[in-house]
Amino acid sequence: MLIVNKLVKKFNTTLAVDNISFTVRPGKIFGLLGPNGAGKTTTIRTILNIIKPTSGEIIFNGNPITYEYYNMIGYLPEERGLYKRSRVIDVLVYFASLKNLSNKDATNSADFWLKKLNIFNYRNKKIEQLSKGNQQKIQLIAAIIHNPSLLILDEPFTGFDPINQQEVKDLILSFVSEGKTIILSTHQMELAEKLCEDILLLNNGKEVSAGNLSDIKKHFGGNNIRLGFTGDSSLLAHLPEILKHDNYHNYSDIQLKDDVIPSEFLKKIIEKIDVNHFSIVEPSLNKIFIDLIKTISD
Repeated sequence: MLIVNKLVKKFNTTLAVDNISFTVRPGKIFGLLGPNGAGKTTTIRTILNIIKPTSGEIIFNGNPITYEYYNMIGYLPEERGLYKRSRVIDVLVYFASLKNLSNKDATNSADFWLKKLNIFNYRNKKIEQLSKGNQQKIQLIAAIIHNPSLLILDEPFTGFDPINQQEVKDLILSFVSEGKTIILSTHQMELAEKLCEDILLLNNGKEVSAGNLSDIKKHFGGNNIRLGFTGDSSLLAHLPEILKHDNYHNYSDIQLKDDVIPSEFLKKIIEKIDVNHFSIVEPSLNKIFIDLIKTISD
């Protein structure tokens, strides 16, 4: 378990991280989200012990993070750092050696992951000969080659087509089942929404929203449903339970009054029209993200 408690980081007169706290549980993916300049990278660098916090504490598995924990951490940075004129296998063995793997173990691990990600045929190619997507796979392997307990992924899906995005997403989920502690920092809210159970949304170094993603959605979602039906939609305008509704070809998006229970509304409405679809509608993480940042900016 990773605990960040009251973290503050100042650079001269700039307050980059302003008293933020969060907990990342083993076997869960934690979303560290926010626009550019929000403080995500600074937070990550303090966790990695690259920079020292001005105040606050960072605890991993019950102890403060020090250099002794370096080999337990895997980090995929947003800015890529591969040696483009070197061979793939040489680059991976070198990065593994930095985590104290022997040459034999490093080579075996590199070969395993190259096969796992379907790029073993590039083993002896130079990095510069690979596509951007395959270079990104090499960067990912460099982050996981030593089997870290804590994995920090900064924009891990950059450069991937949808097929490779799915492959990497499945890989990350396999790490969840292994009980790894995972931080995901990304601008791709749709992917964060699918992967993360807990999130912290930052803006200008400050917490904007934090907690369980489902709870956050409920808080911002209102009492909204989607109703698919056949019949006359005009009756919706006269139902007292409805605040507003938008009719489409074969369904309506409906905002119910706060005190209306959706299941009770469904019981009433099926007496009047033929319902073929009924679902609770939650706001997307992307919409929450945009609305919150807009509110702060205004």
